[in-house]
Amino acid sequence: MADFDLLVLGGGTGGYAAAFRAAQLGKRVALVEKSKVGGTCLHWGCIPAKAMLETGDLLAKIGKATELGIRIAPPEGVDATAVGARRDKIVARMHAGLKSLFKKNGVELIAGSGTLVGGGAIDVALVDDGGAATGEHRRVSATDIVVATGSSVRRIPGLETDGRLVVSSDEIVTGAFLPRRVIVVGGGAVGCEFASYFRDLGAETTIVEMLPALVPLEDRDASKELTRAFGKRGIAIHVAHRIVEGSLTKRADGVALSIEPMEGGAALPLTADLLVIAAGRVPNSGALGLEATGVKVERGFIQVDAQMRTASPHIYAVGDVIGGLQLAHVAAHEGLIAAQAIAEQPIHAISYVKQPRATYCRPEVASVGATSQELERDGVPFVAGQVPFLAIAKAHVGGDADGFCKVLRHADTGEVLGVHMVGPKVTDLIAEASLALELGATASQLGGTTHPHPTLSEIVGEAALVSIGRSVNF
Repeated sequence: MADFDLLVLGGGTGGYAAAFRAAQLGKRVALVEKSKVGGTCLHWGCIPAKAMLETGDLLAKIGKATELGIRIAPPEGVDATAVGARRDKIVARMHAGLKSLFKKNGVELIAGSGTLVGGGAIDVALVDDGGAATGEHRRVSATDIVVATGSSVRRIPGLETDGRLVVSSDEIVTGAFLPRRVIVVGGGAVGCEFASYFRDLGAETTIVEMLPALVPLEDRDASKELTRAFGKRGIAIHVAHRIVEGSLTKRADGVALSIEPMEGGAALPLTADLLVIAAGRVPNSGALGLEATGVKVERGFIQVDAQMRTASPHIYAVGDVIGGLQLAHVAAHEGLIAAQAIAEQPIHAISYVKQPRATYCRPEVASVGATSQELERDGVPFVAGQVPFLAIAKAHVGGDADGFCKVLRHADTGEVLGVHMVGPKVTDLIAEASLALELGATASQLGGTTHPHPTLSEIVGEAALVSIGRSVNF
């Protein structure tokens, strides 16, 4: 008899979601984690980054205090050490709460690094409380295995991080940086968030992105609006540019490098105190012993079916290690699907098109469903309804009316196909749009839903009404 019904490799969001749900369904479950449960999201990503962004957001609000009739002395500056201490306190509190859930759900936590050795067995190289190898090993067996080993920051040859002048997101969310000038390589969600943060703290900020737009996976209008807003804040943006190979030099006071257009052209020299590498993530699929199984791997990503099954019987995989949308809430959904499948329980199938996306820069960006360019590519007939936050009273009350909401509906059926927002609190507002897509709502139903006044949420209903020519407020 196997030691456990289910063994999960990796304690990030996808891993612990699978473990807890399987335990709730009556399975004997253990989870192997070599570092801290909570994974990238809790310790090196979502939570610490958003805690820091909150500081930048508050600083920006203080800058508008006089507009709201408050006489306040200009801020004297930012204490990066205090920012880090608050961030770490939040992470520690959430970490403690998560660890308590292992006890609540009866999941055994094994501290170590696991390797598949075949036949449902895992060899665990044990670590101590500090994560250091003890030299001891434990052989554990299970009927089913879920691989949830996550991802790591992408390393770029020639732009290796040193934790001081050249840093990744890992160093930023665990350090205390307060540069005067910063260059961010990468204009996706992570790059835009850190560019926004450092700009709010007063740094001269430059973004370099190889693709022709910021947040390139978002709707084209969202990319344009974010570019406009960032430009308004004084952030220098160089899209369709790359770092000239071999141009990076480090000096006592910072770094120097050159960038060039992707299509060719003159190089532009840049200097900064800090170089931030935000060029994506790579799956942690190596050194797991996958070669000893029938699991298929392409470009480092484990291949799975709709129930998170791999090509090897009784081995599942979820989260960043399978690719797709590398988002914590998506990983959690995948973990729940795997657990339900293992327990032979009903499964709420995942539609990746209907998974919400959120970027926490200023202004925020949030979306769900298809973009305009994707619908055009696929030949889907659609109608767009777009409303600016300038038309929403609560946005003016809050002193932030930049951005818009765009609802895309099917031209024939009226079904909501996508919702795209840029502006205040849109990462919270997107939940309503996610529910609308999940339930197959029409623009008439979304627009016909009463939205309390005055609230920012009104913009969702108004944009839906605009798409059917029924708006009374815009």
